[in-house]
Amino acid sequence: MAPPARLYERAAPVPVPALGPLWHLDGQRTCFIGPLTYNAPHQHGAPVFLAGLYGTFRLRIESGPWRSCRTAVIPAGVVHELDVGGEPIAVLYIEPTLEGAGALASLTFGTQETHGALLASGGEVAPMRALWEDASSADWAGEALDDILGFGVRRARRLIDPRITRALAMLENGPDEPAGAVAAAGLVGLSAHRFQHLFTREVGVPWRRYRAWMRMRAAIAAVARGSNFTAAAHDAGFCDQAHFTHDFRRTFGAPPSWSLQGVRISQRHATRHRPA
Repeated sequence: MAPPARLYERAAPVPVPALGPLWHLDGQRTCFIGPLTYNAPHQHGAPVFLAGLYGTFRLRIESGPWRSCRTAVIPAGVVHELDVGGEPIAVLYIEPTLEGAGALASLTFGTQETHGALLASGGEVAPMRALWEDASSADWAGEALDDILGFGVRRARRLIDPRITRALAMLENGPDEPAGAVAAAGLVGLSAHRFQHLFTREVGVPWRRYRAWMRMRAAIAAVARGSNFTAAAHDAGFCDQAHFTHDFRRTFGAPPSWSLQGVRISQRHATRHRPA
């Protein structure tokens, strides 16, 4: 494992093309670092931090104009389109238990808001670049993300409604837990209507959309561990590979093959999610 000081060493002047994309998944974070070209309009089930490792990238929020930025924070559920031109980019998602988009906003500076998203001229790029450039980074990615997010979480401290926290914990416990919003609402003492409203307000996306995101995380983790797409999709709760591929495109704006082949995988202290 790299010592903390290593996270802030000066990066190499050029990318390291021999390395494959890096995925890190644990109980509260999902991180992809690697080259992207173009991702069609899509939306995530969790807030996401984007950081161009060596320069700016282009981003379009909803149906607005294309804009260039070095970092960005996209709240859960916001439709966006991404043009990176084949350059490496860091994409970090965090779950509601890590304070949501507020923690990620602290990783940017020089920001402008558009449709709820933050587009910035700078931010925490160097640690992400170090993860990309080091062939052994899968061994210390969890430590690096702890360091990156620690500052943001402390600044953005916000308590989620405890009833929604309980519902999120139920969802993480596995396939025996409630599958629908009505069942989840009953277990936390709310009407279905009130639960749906409160969950969307606290998390940023409806219950059903967040469950789909949890399934996606589980499938990505399975593929990264060596499963084929069909087995990973089935184990994560998708009807079949076609269903998984459709949801992957909806979530990331590209087919699974764009980032799930030839990857480096880090799952230190990982919690395997098996949503209902």
